[in-house]
Amino acid sequence: MLLFIFLPIVSVVMQSMHIDHEQVFVEVENCDFFGCKKATMVDADATAELKKEQPLGRFVGLSNYINRAHLATSEVADAWRNKDSLGDFYDRVYNLPLYRAIIFTLVYTFTVTPLLIILGFLIAIAVNSLHQRLKGLVIFFSLLPMIVTPLVGSLILFWMIDSRGIIGHSLQMLFDDPDLSLKASTSLTWITLMVYGVWHSAPFAFVIFYAGLQTLPQDTLESAMIDGASRWERIRYVVIPHLTPLVTFVALIQLMDNFRVFEPIVGFNASAHATSLSSIIYTDLGGESQLLSSASTTSVLTILGVIILLSPVLYRTWRDWERKV
Repeated sequence: MLLFIFLPIVSVVMQSMHIDHEQVFVEVENCDFFGCKKATMVDADATAELKKEQPLGRFVGLSNYINRAHLATSEVADAWRNKDSLGDFYDRVYNLPLYRAIIFTLVYTFTVTPLLIILGFLIAIAVNSLHQRLKGLVIFFSLLPMIVTPLVGSLILFWMIDSRGIIGHSLQMLFDDPDLSLKASTSLTWITLMVYGVWHSAPFAFVIFYAGLQTLPQDTLESAMIDGASRWERIRYVVIPHLTPLVTFVALIQLMDNFRVFEPIVGFNASAHATSLSSIIYTDLGGESQLLSSASTTSVLTILGVIILLSPVLYRTWRDWERKV
């Protein structure tokens, strides 16, 4: 825990408070047959020596957190002062890169997480009701989305929603619109990413809930049946309370996972319509010029976001444990 979690976090926090050194320029005089001219050039030795003395860069404190690439405190304040309406304020803030990523990340997280929990629960109930000979086959096919690598799965669905793919072409025929494209619209792109997120993660919830159903107290269930409880009443008053701790567990795991959504955006090539906190970090670390300080700042903000997101669930879990003790 100390080596692979605490120390890397401390390192990222330290890096987020520094920026790259500015290059050292020197003025030199070049002489030839036509005379001497002064020119400015980079002093590579001095720049290298500066980086050697201060490998993290120049210390700037919290400046990276409040600049336009991140929290953009001055821009948000100006947008609030000059807003014509809340919609105008939203449009101004949405144009800021970090807030655009936060909005998509939160919408994705709070849409996909409850839907996959519900879908996983329904699949578990349905599979548990099947004949014993059919359960193995159905469980195998139900787990396929989780077995497929996320990037590969998103690429497959990306090809399917293309105008030449089975889903994209079918939608064009259904709405009689040859120009209809799921990739051209921001809202349709978001919906597609969320559908993929539910499809890919629901098997995890299904496995957890199906395992929980195997420990369901049969005597309680039989007593409910004898008392005349319907199937829905048995699910509501016996099954769901029994699986509540597992629901909390699945919610914790999926909240963390969905808040770090990244592979679908890359697989769907959807960066023009959707960006997440993880995709911003990936962009900062890509290319020839690696923006380590910017990526570190976004990483710290992502960690804080995960902590805030999980706080209510963790608090409820702690209260339930304290009540039992």
